Amino acid sequence: MTATMIKEFRLPDLGEGLTESEILSWKVAVGDTVALNQVIAEVETAKAVVELPSPFAGTVAALHEEAGAVVEVGKPIVSFEVDDVGAEGSTAAGSGSEASTSNGAAAAVPPVTPAKREANLVGYGAVVEESGHPVRRHRTFDSVPEREAVQTPVQQPVQQPAPQTIQEPEQERPRSTPPVRKLARDLGIDLQLVKGTGPAGLITRSDVQGFAAGSHEQTEARAAAVPGGRETRTPIKGVRKFTAAAMVQSAFTAPHVTEFLTVDVTPTMELLERLKSSKAFAGYKLTPLTIAAKAVLIALRRNPTLNSRWDEASQEIVQFNYVNLGIAAATPRGLTVPNIKDADGMTLLELSAALSELTDTARSGKTSPSDLSGGTISITNIGIFGIDAGTPILNPGEAAIIALGAVRKAPWVHNDELAVRQVMSLSLSFDHRLVDGEQGSKFLAELGAILADPAMVITMV
Repeated sequence: MTATMIKEFRLPDLGEGLTESEILSWKVAVGDTVALNQVIAEVETAKAVVELPSPFAGTVAALHEEAGAVVEVGKPIVSFEVDDVGAEGSTAAGSGSEASTSNGAAAAVPPVTPAKREANLVGYGAVVEESGHPVRRHRTFDSVPEREAVQTPVQQPVQQPAPQTIQEPEQERPRSTPPVRKLARDLGIDLQLVKGTGPAGLITRSDVQGFAAGSHEQTEARAAAVPGGRETRTPIKGVRKFTAAAMVQSAFTAPHVTEFLTVDVTPTMELLERLKSSKAFAGYKLTPLTIAAKAVLIALRRNPTLNSRWDEASQEIVQFNYVNLGIAAATPRGLTVPNIKDADGMTLLELSAALSELTDTARSGKTSPSDLSGGTISITNIGIFGIDAGTPILNPGEAAIIALGAVRKAPWVHNDELAVRQVMSLSLSFDHRLVDGEQGSKFLAELGAILADPAMVITMV
C-alpha cells in the first residue's frame, strides 16, 4: 500500500509587499484530484486578480478558507493528500507546508532554517522561524528595497507601569498591532470604539472589520431599516481600496500642476483612417489612443524630465532611460493603471498590439501585479466617456500624466478661414518638484504639434 502524507499550501507572497489577499473563488473541491500547476483558486490582491496554481499533484484533503475570506500571507488555505514518494520531489515548488502520514504515523519533516523565505510557484512565502510557523513581514518603506525581506521580532504586549503621580486619568491607547492600526485609519475607524477579542483585549483585524461591517445581523437590520432599500453599502477593499490610498498619497505628496491645450487633430484622424485601410494594420485595433500614445513617446524623448521620479529617501531625482507607459483602465473592480514595458522601443504596430492586449487583460481582471508596477508615465483616455478635459492625479512614483479628451467637430480657424474641424483637448498634470513650468509647457506643445500635423515627427526624430 502506497503511503500518503498531508501537505499544506499556505497563501504565498504575491509580490509588491502585499500582506493579504481575498479568495474570490475555489476552482477545486474536497476530494478532487489535481495535477501540478493546475489552477486551484482565484485570489484578489490590492492590485490585481491572480490565479493560484497547485504546488502539488494529489487529492484535495481540505479547504481551510471559504470564498470571500481575506487571508494573510503565510496562512494555510488548502491541504493536499499526496504520495509520500512524490511529495519529496514536489516540494521544489515550495509552499511552507507541513506533513503527516495519513495512517497516523508522523512523517519526517526537514528542519526549517531560521528566517528562510521559501520559494513557491507564484512568489515567495512568508518568513519562517525555527518553529516552522510563518512570520508576517513588516511593511517596507522607501529606504528599504521592495523585495528585501525584513525580519523583525514579534513584539509581545508590554504591561504599562502604574502612574506614579496623581493626575487626570488619560484614556489608555487601544492595544493593537501596526497593521491593524493602519487598517483602522484606512477605514476611518476610531480604535477607542472597538472591543478587542484577542489575548488580553488585543484588537485584531477581524475586530476592526467586524466593527466596520457592523456584523452580518446588524448589516441586515440596517438595510431593512432604510425605506425602500435606498442605500447600498459596499466594503472598501481590493483594487478600490488600493487605488483610493494611492490617489490620496499622490494628491497630498506631489505638488500637482495641470496645463491644458486644445488641438486641431483633423490630420491625425485622417492618418488613422488611412492606417486602418492599410494591409500592414489588418486585424489590429487602431484608435486615437494608439496615435496619441506614440506621440507621447516621441515628445517624451525630447523632454525626458517628465519621465522621472522623486526619491525622497535618498533625496535624488531618478530619471528613467526607458518608458513603461501606463494606461489607466476602468474595470469592474475599479481603476487600474497597467503599463506597457519598454514602450519607447516599440513600433506603431507593436504598440497597437500591446495596447489591445493590455486593455483586454485589465477589463477581464487578469492583470498581473508586475504589470501594475514600475510605470514611468501614464495616459488616461477620458475622451471615451465624452469628457473634454480634466485635472488627472499623478500615478504614485511618476512625474506626469496626460488626459486625452474627446475628439469633437467644432468651428476652428484653419488657413485663415473658419471651418469645421476635429479638435481634442489635452490635459497634462505634472509634479512641480521635478518638472518646471517651461519643461511641462514645451512637452505639451510638442505633443500637440505632433497630433496637429503628424508629419512634424520628421523634424523631431
